[in-house]
Amino acid sequence: MPADLAVIGLGPFGLPLAQAAVAAGIPTIGYRTGPEPGSLSPAEQRRMLAQGFRVTTSAAELGRVRTAVICAPTAPAADGGLDLGQVESAARTLAAQLRPHTTVILESPVPPGTTEGPLLRLLESGSGLRAGRDFHLAHCPSRVDPGNRDFTPAGIPKVIGGLTPACTESAAAFYGRITDKVVRARGPREAETVQLLETNFRHVNIALVNEMAALCHDLGIDLWDVLRCAETKPFGFLAFRPGPGVGGHTVPQDLTAHAGRTLRMAELAQEVNGRMPRYVVQRAAALLNEHGKSARGARVLLLGVTYKADLADLQGSPAQEIAVRLMELGASVSYHDPHVPSWNVLDRPVPRADSLYEAAADADLTILLQQHRTYDLQGLSVKAQLLLDTRGATPTGAAHRL
Repeated sequence: MPADLAVIGLGPFGLPLAQAAVAAGIPTIGYRTGPEPGSLSPAEQRRMLAQGFRVTTSAAELGRVRTAVICAPTAPAADGGLDLGQVESAARTLAAQLRPHTTVILESPVPPGTTEGPLLRLLESGSGLRAGRDFHLAHCPSRVDPGNRDFTPAGIPKVIGGLTPACTESAAAFYGRITDKVVRARGPREAETVQLLETNFRHVNIALVNEMAALCHDLGIDLWDVLRCAETKPFGFLAFRPGPGVGGHTVPQDLTAHAGRTLRMAELAQEVNGRMPRYVVQRAAALLNEHGKSARGARVLLLGVTYKADLADLQGSPAQEIAVRLMELGASVSYHDPHVPSWNVLDRPVPRADSLYEAAADADLTILLQQHRTYDLQGLSVKAQLLLDTRGATPTGAAHRL
């Protein structure tokens, strides 16, 4: 059966889209843009293949579909903006195969103006076709939350901003086959800025609660009790939780690279969240000292080194910096993570603990960085000599919380 959809980029944005499309009965092919860490389990990927999903290395197949969605990953660039290299490469590959009447959608996180700017120019120059006349072009901000079982693709509204009203309606018709609700933006820039706002909303609020964590610790206040009480307010408050840092693929953005503007709140949030690994290590060293031990020579066990619970993805995980800083203090670092069979820091393998309870009992300090579902935190709090919980996941009084 010929494919109806091509998903270009099979990383954290593309694979979930392909999974949703296949589940909706849409014949789908996938095309890789480079090394891309997947966000689906091997079992989920096998299920997709059984349902007819194919991964192709033939660019020619991209010219035989009605809809092509670019989901290539983006990463922070040296100037503080985003590296669009893989998006641009995907656009050039698609442009060489693009046929009239195709609907092209960009889902990658990009600065506002990318869809009707660089992407449009690459597609038009490489295909000889005119966007809005010969083919449809739109942006749809990705709203993937890997590992979240509470929200299925059908239940997450999709925002669509097309180059023309006809482009919007064509993209909306496609997404209407996957989701229960499609929201039409005024245009591509508005749709792109939706992701800018959503991403920075998360980072700013995490930064606020991270600062509250440090403040409450200094004042001897139980932050977790504060949060428990505050979240009972039925309006004007949304509870966020502190943590050892912020990772993932949807990085906070500002407007510097393309508009000569900055989001001061976003910059400050990045600064605050970027300090959290250092703060965790300071708290760890202080705890050891309070119990008559030095960080130098201490055996420290890190639990959960991925950027998010119940995933195997290490993208942007604060565990990397925490491990490096502990090693610089002279600590002997090991780790346990059911999703990560091996882990390197500073190009050296970090010893992996096979038995969680034995490792926690042997370590001078155990630091819970990620709350994987498989962890029995009640049992862990009993076995560990000293436990620093950066997630507030252990029972009250069972550990030292961030």
